[in-house]
Amino acid sequence: MEEKLIQIGHGGGGRMARELIDAEIVSRFGDGPLQGLPDAATLPKIDSAPVFTTDSFVVKPFEFPGGDIGDLAVHGTVNDLAVAGAKPLWLSLALILEEGLPLEALRRVLDSLKNAAANCGVKVVTGDTKVVARGQADGIYINTAGIGCAYPDFHFDPASMKDGDRIIVSGPVGDHGAAVLTAREGINLKNGPASDSAPVHRLVEACREFGSEIRFMRDPTRGGLASVLNELVEGRNLDIVLDEESLPVSEGTHAVVEILGLDILQLASEGRAMLVCGPAVCERILEKWRGLKEGEGAVAIGVARGAKGESGRVALATLAGGERIVGNPRGELLPRIC
Repeated sequence: MEEKLIQIGHGGGGRMARELIDAEIVSRFGDGPLQGLPDAATLPKIDSAPVFTTDSFVVKPFEFPGGDIGDLAVHGTVNDLAVAGAKPLWLSLALILEEGLPLEALRRVLDSLKNAAANCGVKVVTGDTKVVARGQADGIYINTAGIGCAYPDFHFDPASMKDGDRIIVSGPVGDHGAAVLTAREGINLKNGPASDSAPVHRLVEACREFGSEIRFMRDPTRGGLASVLNELVEGRNLDIVLDEESLPVSEGTHAVVEILGLDILQLASEGRAMLVCGPAVCERILEKWRGLKEGEGAVAIGVARGAKGESGRVALATLAGGERIVGNPRGELLPRIC
């Protein structure tokens, strides 16, 4: 049987476009404001300040161990809202499809996206579909925007960081970057890395009661922990010292890092939350997180301390007993990981 492929006509706004949208988009997401395909979604009022984000996803390959561009788009947008201290509510979904994309591949991505949205409790409420000629994209790109409502419990302010504050991560780091790298380069490893693509909004909600003691929260995506932490101390009179022995790394990702000589602190995660909190609530937050599936591997990995120099820096206390400076990545260690 001949394989069905995306054609230029599927993006032309005519009958072919409508058939594609009805069969593949509306059938999955058309039970809310998207029903009837309005040009803009009319959303209900929310009780607190709206929080808005947008992101584009061009990961190559668009299917990789542990996920695909569909669940990645949902998780990436939901997580940006969550670590800003908001409850995710609604998403837009814009697809850029390449002529020749197998329809079955599109269906897999849309099913993955639908399942991820349902798991996160968010609705796709508006969107768009375009088709470009062969060679002008890598199968599929996705743009999303997300809207959430701010939790009143959080007032993140990196300037409030103090000597003795703790740095926590919700689980092993670098899995997404390692998984995409091995898929792209055709590196076949037994029990190799799988992407950690997952939502972190339940982790954020679980620590609302400690909001006054949480200084900062982020999901360490491009540039990994090294980028986030260097940004955090820039221009501040605080250092951050990480403990190499405490740093959680999965077996498959550790193998990739060792073989290729990569810096685990620069590899991206797509399903981890990192926060800075006061020492009095550190263990209580860890206990809350470890009670959730997405936080089972939560651990404290470092501490803030008064800077030795005029400006803050990030250091790693190594297993050998010394310290090495963790620099800010000069560019992307691995382009197009999201």
